Amino acid sequence: MAAGYLEILRARHAARLLVGTLVGRLPNATAAIAVVLFVRAEEGTYSLAGALAAVYGVANAVGQPLLGRLVDLYGQPRVQLPAALVSALGMGAFAFLGTDPALLGCAAMAVAGLFTPPLEGGLRALWPSVLGRQEQVHTAYAMDAVAQEVMFTVGPLLVTLCAAVWSPRAALLILALIGVLGALSVVLSPPSRAWRSAPREAHWLGALRSPGLLALLGAFLFVGIALGSITVAAVSYADGHGGDAVYGWLMAGIGLGALLGGVAYGARRWAGAPERRLRVLVALLAVCYLPLTLVPGPVAMTALATLAGVFLAPCIACAFVLVDRHAPAGTVTEAFSWLVTTFTVGASVGTGLAGPVVEWGGAARGFAVPGAAGVAALVVLLATGRVLAAAGRGGVVAVSSENDPNRAVEPRFSSGDRA
Repeated sequence: MAAGYLEILRARHAARLLVGTLVGRLPNATAAIAVVLFVRAEEGTYSLAGALAAVYGVANAVGQPLLGRLVDLYGQPRVQLPAALVSALGMGAFAFLGTDPALLGCAAMAVAGLFTPPLEGGLRALWPSVLGRQEQVHTAYAMDAVAQEVMFTVGPLLVTLCAAVWSPRAALLILALIGVLGALSVVLSPPSRAWRSAPREAHWLGALRSPGLLALLGAFLFVGIALGSITVAAVSYADGHGGDAVYGWLMAGIGLGALLGGVAYGARRWAGAPERRLRVLVALLAVCYLPLTLVPGPVAMTALATLAGVFLAPCIACAFVLVDRHAPAGTVTEAFSWLVTTFTVGASVGTGLAGPVVEWGGAARGFAVPGAAGVAALVVLLATGRVLAAAGRGGVVAVSSENDPNRAVEPRFSSGDRA
């Protein structure tokens, strides 16, 4: 299992790009907890903290596809680094301005969120040119999904530690600096500097003119709803079964399950069409959410939470392959950024939806929301199966005389752009 991942990490520039991207995305993964800690230290209300975190999240969701389109048009360094600097300035301004007046704080967080560089989509656009072989790219997508789970688990712990050792203001400033350093490491790498998007057709919809991509985004909106709603239901369950410690174990269980599932998924080569495989993975994801409605004791519930996370990272990794195949030529970074935005919006919707459900029916009904959302995602994939399959067969092609003496056209990744 480890051999496949080590082979990727030994590829030239691969480890630098992966680590740089994860470091550069750390502010995005930890902004919510950093804002809450800072507002609490400034003696602000939790309502204000929630509003500021929401402003950052909404601005980030808006900015990712817009900046992704600019990356496709002008290259990674000319967009990623300036965006990282502006985002860091916004977060730094918030740290120095504080929460009074609240309007300036909201404006600073809006700038920080809107200009968060699309490093996630940029990395996935670089993998084909860095690795070359299609099966290696599949493994890299799985490794990317696993690393993402680790970052979203470890990141908040690092921010909390930093705030305890120094101060919440220092945590915000350190996050801003780390984000810039991560982006700098990526954009100064030879693959990032050399990467150019494929020629694109001018169209105001950009990547969204692909029916297959729209179908995939529709499905992953519900996957995001499932993930967002489970966090609220877990809080309600923990309130009656031991408090914050139990909540922490449940979230850790989901993260551990995603980590194990992603590692196992990326360790082997998968035959068959990825759209069919994604339907199976989403169905298994939905099925594994349903036992949470039994709400047993904390130990059994943690085990069920771990099971519920097993198929999350494989679903995301498989979705990366489909996004790459369905993105119109010259829009790959934007397409990956739309997946990030859709997932973020879905998680926000799920959080808002689960609240009233928990108040009405308790934790058991709350845990029914992620199961229902998983079923809805599967229904979308089943209803759009022909669109996804047709788009996959009609992807970008390239002529390879080196590997094919007959010069037959062969499918390739749409993100295997000129480098």
